[in-house]
Amino acid sequence: MANAVVFERVRKSYGSTTVISELNLEIPQGSITVLVGPSGCGKTTTMKMINRLITPTSGRITVEGRDSGQVDPVQLRRSIGYVIQQVGLFPHLTIAENISLVPRLQGGKAAIDSKKIDHMLDLVGLDPEQYRERYPAELSGGQQQRVGVARALMSDPPIILMDEPFSALDPITREQLQDELIRLNQELNKTIVFVTHDMDEALKIADQIVVMQKGCVIQQGTPDQILRHPVNDFVRGFIGEKRLHAHLSQLVQDVMVAEPVTVSPGRGLAEAVQIMYRKRVTGLIVVDKNGKYLGLADTADIHKRYPDESLTVRDVMRTETITLHPTTSLTDAIGYVQEAPYGYVPVVRDDGTLAGLLTRASLVDVLARPYLEGERSEVQ
Repeated sequence: MANAVVFERVRKSYGSTTVISELNLEIPQGSITVLVGPSGCGKTTTMKMINRLITPTSGRITVEGRDSGQVDPVQLRRSIGYVIQQVGLFPHLTIAENISLVPRLQGGKAAIDSKKIDHMLDLVGLDPEQYRERYPAELSGGQQQRVGVARALMSDPPIILMDEPFSALDPITREQLQDELIRLNQELNKTIVFVTHDMDEALKIADQIVVMQKGCVIQQGTPDQILRHPVNDFVRGFIGEKRLHAHLSQLVQDVMVAEPVTVSPGRGLAEAVQIMYRKRVTGLIVVDKNGKYLGLADTADIHKRYPDESLTVRDVMRTETITLHPTTSLTDAIGYVQEAPYGYVPVVRDDGTLAGLLTRASLVDVLARPYLEGERSEVQ
């Protein structure tokens, strides 16, 4: 896989204080790469050096094959999407005007594309008719954050930077937006650099996790690689490896989603899309009338052939997929989930009927349970 961003011996200092020291980092193209670590570890500084909101003291950063130091910083920033915790919407502009801000800066009023604005709102789950002419103050925090994502996507940038965008939201809205982000990137295949201090969030959304401490990369790898092979005690403590291991004796049936969204193979593609939209899922499990598992129909598969009205789910579903048994241990199952193309694996009984679905979110629940139980015991 090609790299969208490469840091080569990058250093950032403020006077005698070194914030980033000798950073070498490769960010794969088309992936969600999460920078995670305690406050002050340098993760936000690292991200802001990509679009030159912060200029490195020394070293070289290559963005999409170009030395970022040789590119006009304003043009560089306009070519990279940026989403922050405070959203940064202009209160005096409508939602449509906020979303089209970058194209208008680049090409004036002639660059405004109302159809594309509506498409962006649809992508992030906001009805264009309802929200296009509203102002930011009329929206909830979660809705404003969706608009921020739509604005970042409007100019179709190859790279999007997200600086703790969901940290100020309530837990339910935060989880919904995490799911939306995973769905969007399955569809759009952007390179997303996401900063968080929340390891559970990193494990849920990341293709690659970069653990940082004191301005250095301590470990980089897939969630599964880091969970299985933390390089030192700092990483082990930060990711909560002990919490995971305490529950690896559990079986798949203990943590799976028991009632996943399903569809019959004879459904038309338009119907399948409507089901996914209503249920807010990125894929469907295909079963026959007796509940026997037949395959998967994901957004990406449907999108490729959607214009053909004669096609049904049977024509696009994937039948050669990995499945798990309900009594498989989590120790054996976790690798399959992390490597699964869509981040989930169907769970099938001996008789072939669908039992449930094991997802990345299921595994995050396993991680979170000991922590939450500890919180409750402290309160009591």
